[in-house]
Amino acid sequence: MAELIRMPRLSDTMTEGVIATWNKNVGDTVKKGDVLAEIETDKATMELESYQNGVLLHIGAPVGGKLQVDDLLAIIGTAGEDVTALIAGAAAPTPVASAAPTATAPATPAPAAPTAPVASGVDYSKMDEVVLMPRLSDTMTEGVIAAWTKEVGDTVKKGDILAEIETDKATMELESYKDGILLHQGAKAGEKIQVNDLLAIIGKADFDIQAVINGLKNGGSSSAAAPAEVVAPQANTPAPAAPSPAAAPAAAVVNEGRIFASPLAKKIAAEKGIDLKYVPGTGDNGRIVRTDVENFVPAVAAPAPAAAAAPAPVAKAPVAAPAGQESFELVQVTQMRKTIARRLSESLFTAPHFYLTMKINMDAAIEARALINELGGAKISFNDLVVKATAVALTQHPAVNSSWLGDTIRINHHVNIGVAVAVEDGLLVPVVRHANTKSLSTINAEVKDFAGRAKAKKLQPSDWEGSTFTISNLGMFGIDSFTAIINPPDACILAVGGISQEPIVKNGAVVPGNVMNVTLSCDHRVVDGATGAAFLQTLKGLLEEPLRMLL
Repeated sequence: MAELIRMPRLSDTMTEGVIATWNKNVGDTVKKGDVLAEIETDKATMELESYQNGVLLHIGAPVGGKLQVDDLLAIIGTAGEDVTALIAGAAAPTPVASAAPTATAPATPAPAAPTAPVASGVDYSKMDEVVLMPRLSDTMTEGVIAAWTKEVGDTVKKGDILAEIETDKATMELESYKDGILLHQGAKAGEKIQVNDLLAIIGKADFDIQAVINGLKNGGSSSAAAPAEVVAPQANTPAPAAPSPAAAPAAAVVNEGRIFASPLAKKIAAEKGIDLKYVPGTGDNGRIVRTDVENFVPAVAAPAPAAAAAPAPVAKAPVAAPAGQESFELVQVTQMRKTIARRLSESLFTAPHFYLTMKINMDAAIEARALINELGGAKISFNDLVVKATAVALTQHPAVNSSWLGDTIRINHHVNIGVAVAVEDGLLVPVVRHANTKSLSTINAEVKDFAGRAKAKKLQPSDWEGSTFTISNLGMFGIDSFTAIINPPDACILAVGGISQEPIVKNGAVVPGNVMNVTLSCDHRVVDGATGAAFLQTLKGLLEEPLRMLL
């Protein structure tokens, strides 16, 4: 008798899986222990073994297809057995199009292509030609086409990069899952596409793309900007060359509003202190590429701000309004800024915040840091000390290392510290995993690596997911103290101010001391005042006696 195999839960947080590979095809003989498929979860790509012998009679989704946990994955039985009734009874949801693109980062779970809408009796999710905008991060609702690396009429092979997509957290490359010709682009460079909307059509030259587009318009839910013009496959026409950088007048602004540039061009421009609004782009649709920045003559550009290489993003100098006149400019909201606004608004207005502030004497920490840096190779920062001390304190106060889940509270036994990093468009929070088990030098190296990749937009979803507690440090910017909004799903966030000299009482005498202010923002649904205060007392003790955190 045929047996149903349903999508298993392969991790504690998994809700759905993507078929990365089928190792068996329908009609193949399967033995107990054979690997049926490779499943991409939210954390890793895992092999799924068969637990019985038989013949593979049905698969629930093609390669690239997405299935929810408990959906019908496969049916194994005897050759020739009728499984029609079993398939109907399983009530499995419609599988996802196999043409869904995926991010290229090796450690990142491949994004699942969403199900296409059904219109005019046609289920476009079953059409290999249709490629939909995938969800490239846990918070993504829409993506911006940063650049098309293939144009309409180009031949596309499996593994080729189709486009660069700007999400709320990074700019990511999307691969094609199939071979064919790029017949249609769902939006032009610089335009937005909602998750689940039509991104591209890849197929044979005679495929009726207009029927698909009309079907989506009539019965679909596409909410992206008006699709780019549909062009019949043909040889690419070279884009008109942009004016030469040398031809631009001194300090002439050639890019107004949103500037489209490749991630590498942005990185090189930041290193050279070049303002991209003065750089003409020679890429597709005027996009700035690496050679544009490398060939740009600095004398032509307006002087770059002196602080361009500072760790924090530097605001552009305001344009002075003529005397007696009002003036303003409208700046397009980035995907990252939209997500920051949405998530932090939800956090502040959903989680009842309260705040606990404490002063910490950092004299011993200053001495310990100087000694460590003198003896060791890495230059440990005060932030590294705070991360390590916080991680150790969380192991003693697990209630602070928790999350509100509605009907339950998740008390984490692992300590993953999110470290807020300021970038040009907002804020990213890469995660130092198992920070309580790592040395100061390891924490230092990881935080530096995260900061560099965050500013270059090279972080991947696996870098910023899974925090159990967050630290936001503005001390290096001269901020004495502040309060921070909790980064969901964490229950707390620690706001760290700068170290300043203040009078303190020591051995009955008033003497100068180096004091640091910290403020713990707590979700009152999870953490009570006494619990938060106890955590801060432990943190204070560790930083005032640094050797304790190394035991």
